[in-house]
Amino acid sequence: MRHPAALALFLALVCLAQPGALLAQQWPEPLPPEIQQLFEPTLTAIRAGHLVDPETGTTVANQIILTRFNPSNGQSEIVDVGSNVTIPDGTEVIDLSNLYVLPGLVDSHDHLAITYKRIPENNAYYFTTIMDSSPIRAIQAFSNGFQKLASGFTVVRDLGNNGNYADTALRHAIEQGWVPGPTLINAGIIIGAFGGQFFEVPEWENTVYPEYLNADTNDEIVKAIRRNIHYGAQVIKVCVDCQRYPYTVDQLKLFVSEAANANMRVSGHVQTTEGARRAIEAGLWSLDHANALTDELHKMMAEKSIYRAGTETPLTWYRGSERGFARTVEGLRNAYENGVKITFSTDADYYVPGLHRGEVTINFLKTWKAADIPAPDILKAMTITGYEACEIQEERGPIKKGLAADIIAVSENPLEDIDALRDVQFVMKDGQVFKRDGVVMPMPFFHGGPQYGWRVR
Repeated sequence: MRHPAALALFLALVCLAQPGALLAQQWPEPLPPEIQQLFEPTLTAIRAGHLVDPETGTTVANQIILTRFNPSNGQSEIVDVGSNVTIPDGTEVIDLSNLYVLPGLVDSHDHLAITYKRIPENNAYYFTTIMDSSPIRAIQAFSNGFQKLASGFTVVRDLGNNGNYADTALRHAIEQGWVPGPTLINAGIIIGAFGGQFFEVPEWENTVYPEYLNADTNDEIVKAIRRNIHYGAQVIKVCVDCQRYPYTVDQLKLFVSEAANANMRVSGHVQTTEGARRAIEAGLWSLDHANALTDELHKMMAEKSIYRAGTETPLTWYRGSERGFARTVEGLRNAYENGVKITFSTDADYYVPGLHRGEVTINFLKTWKAADIPAPDILKAMTITGYEACEIQEERGPIKKGLAADIIAVSENPLEDIDALRDVQFVMKDGQVFKRDGVVMPMPFFHGGPQYGWRVR
């Protein structure tokens, strides 16, 4: 192929002009009529008994949500919302008149392609990265994403610890139409000062990669950021202070400016007060983990509109201590009272016998309830603030005309009882029904090839 870039551009323009053109490039023309009709856009009307608006904390009764799905590219759109929406002939109608309908949920911090365990590695994920290859971790990522989607999480910000870009592999598989899954905002490989979060011995220095990219000089920082962007990252994740030699404010500012050069943001793992202070001063987009965050730092974050992905682990039979949980609750409450932009975030990257990843995720509601945060504000953190932290609110999230159709439904009003989110009865992802009447029905999401188009870098 002499001019691959020109060919890719030509094919992209053809596909924009003609729905289903990507498929037509792979099969003889003309397509049989019975195949061609499979790629015609379809309409679905949802009769919502109670439509929940997390942004205003209100509900409206007896609404109709009209959605369109394009099978040729996997794209969806909310065509109209209201009480008097006309339903065209041939539209599939879904009756959710007994349910509370709301936008999909967001987990603003997880690691889908790692699952550490009590046995055999005693929850030491360094050993997990040694035992589990990137291919098996990509399969784990699909499974974990599938489970979270079944629990209503239509968006996941996947912040590293995913082996050799298993997160990018999953995002591509979802976007190409191979498998179902949430919308992923993935970080690629975490960038850190020498050693990342590991404390390996000299003989095994090479085990830091691919879990972390060592970057100590300015040139190494720039190269690491560009490497991640090149291999499909959508947000940059930095270990601010994971070693005794934390990044300086100027180095962190370089992270911010270099990421901004590609119109991207920087999320910072912080574990010391000084590291968090430097990250705030440098203007990072979000801070991950909350143990180091104080009242003073929360006030600084609120002033600079920095998002907090605190990963507030609940006290359960499988995790946590009374003392640690009390500190976590106190910190979350303090952030809330200071007006920090708080997101629902979990870091729930561990195996719990008897629970799937979505159930482990939703258990984090325990912490928010213990912090006495009102249900409407919890729901807003799980939706509106999450969309904004991911910078997707103009494309998907809210149930508004023109946005992608990511919709869930529950039996009770989550504005009154946030635990209603524990029993998700319905999930629509990008205009296709993934779960109905409490039963997952994923087959329409699986395809025998990249139905929504191949990836061209």
